[in-house]
Amino acid sequence: MEQQDRVAAFVDTYDLDCPPAYRLLDLAAEVGELAADANAASGYGAEPAALSVERDELGDALFALLALADDLDIDASAALEESLSKYEDRIESTGGAGSGN
Repeated sequence: MEQQDRVAAFVDTYDLDCPPAYRLLDLAAEVGELAADANAASGYGAEPAALSVERDELGDALFALLALADDLDIDASAALEESLSKYEDRIESTGGAGSGN
């Protein structure tokens, strides 16, 4: 995935290496920031149509995810294809994408 390679190069260029466990914590924090923004924008769910998140915050979460994938030697593109296939199979067999269907 081109984006994963760009993140890996950025991490290397700016000496941002860290253990994968820290990457995972960073990812959780970034997703938490997205959730906080969404909660605030939607009145904690009272106004679902008002939900919004900042694009740069979504980018921060993507950066953290792609950096984690690279640190774990997981091809993000292959992982995404595997997930899409899993969801497609699930939808075809159960009618829904959720694991509880």
